[in-house]
Order: sequence, then structure tokens, then C-alpha cells
Amino acid sequence: MNKEYNSTIDVLKGLTIMDKNLQEIIRIREDRMIKAFNQNNMQITFVENFEQLHNYLKRYLSNQKTVSLGGSMTLFETGVIDLIHQSDVLLHDRYQEGLEREQMQEIFRKAFTSDLFITSTNALTTNGCLYNVDGNGNRVAAMIYGPKEVIVIAGKNKIFDSEEEAINHIKSISAPANAVRLNKKTPCTKTGTCMNCLSADRICSSYVKLGYQGNINRIKIVIVDQDLGY
Repeated sequence: MNKEYNSTIDVLKGLTIMDKNLQEIIRIREDRMIKAFNQNNMQITFVENFEQLHNYLKRYLSNQKTVSLGGSMTLFETGVIDLIHQSDVLLHDRYQEGLEREQMQEIFRKAFTSDLFITSTNALTTNGCLYNVDGNGNRVAAMIYGPKEVIVIAGKNKIFDSEEEAINHIKSISAPANAVRLNKKTPCTKTGTCMNCLSADRICSSYVKLGYQGNINRIKIVIVDQDLGY
């Protein structure tokens, strides 16, 4: 279970002096995930903090690359949005003020021809899959097809051992929390869990599982050793 996985890691990393045997357990778990994602033709990297994350991203944020973004609180929490603005890239900025609906839609469409798409994920499993739910579908669509490269940034709280746990997290945490954040008038903002509603404000229209990829290492995942996003 996710709680067991994260609580174990927290205990192990919270020790002042970490026993070599405990360090080995953490390494084994991370290696298992690296192998699973590699088998699905996705690359996963583990970093300890935001500085390491930024250093990783700087390798890709250069040479006037075109960059697009998926809607994500994690990108703000990690300082990635600011880093992108400071980089030598051409950003299709969905977060600029004063955008009209059609302008936003045009930015979404530009993502498909971007060099790089940066986003987060609602959940991922230790057997090498990504799980997401989307309202408009622009985020998951760009993860699936279009941009030359996709970088997915997530906290350790998004890691689950099974598909059932991943989907339960999306229905009980990701979707309701985002509905509250976006001031949506959906049942989940009152009940705290997905009610499979037919509301016009519903934001969980498309459930997408990303498994084996034909385009090797197009998708790169970076896990930060913190709890991030929903």
C-alpha cells in the first residue's frame, strides 16, 4: 500500500545515522522501479531535493526549445515554473494572465508540436505505469502523443503498489482536491470522494493508463523525495 510504502521510507530516511542494511532496502526498491519503467520504455530518476531536480531539468531547458506545460500544482511547488521562465526556451505559457478561452485552447494545441512537455502525474505504480485523470484531456493527450519529449515530475506520495490503489488515490484525493482548488460545483467537493457525477463541472472525464511505450525513453519521470501535489 502507498501509506506503508511511504511510511517505511520516511522511517528509514528519518534516522540520524542510517544503517547500511536499511540503505540497501531503499536502493532495492528504487532499482525495482527503475527496472519496471525501463521494461516499459520509460526512464525514471530519483532525486532528493529541488536543487537536484532543477539540475536535472537544466539539461533539457536550453537552445530555444519550445516548451509546453500540463496543469500541475507540483510544478509550482518545486519552483519548476520559475526555472522555465529563467531558461533559454520558448514557453507556450498556459499560466500567463488575461488569456481568453480561445487563446488557452491554442496554447493547448501548440503542446503537440513542442520539443518538450513538462507535467506531473496523478499516480504511478511500482510495476512501471502512470495513471492520470483529465477533464479537457489536453494533458493526457500530450503525454500520449505529440511533444518530442515528456518529463513527468512527481512526489513520493504518488507511488503505489497496485493499479487499484492508484485509481483509488485519484478518486479519493486527486480529483476532489483539484475540484475544490478550481471551485467546481461537483459532489466530490462535499463528499471528499468521486461520485461518478454527471455535473457540467466534472473534471474527471478521461482516465488514462500509460504502460509500455513504443517510443523508447520519450517519457522521463523524476521522483522527488517529498510529498507533492494531489
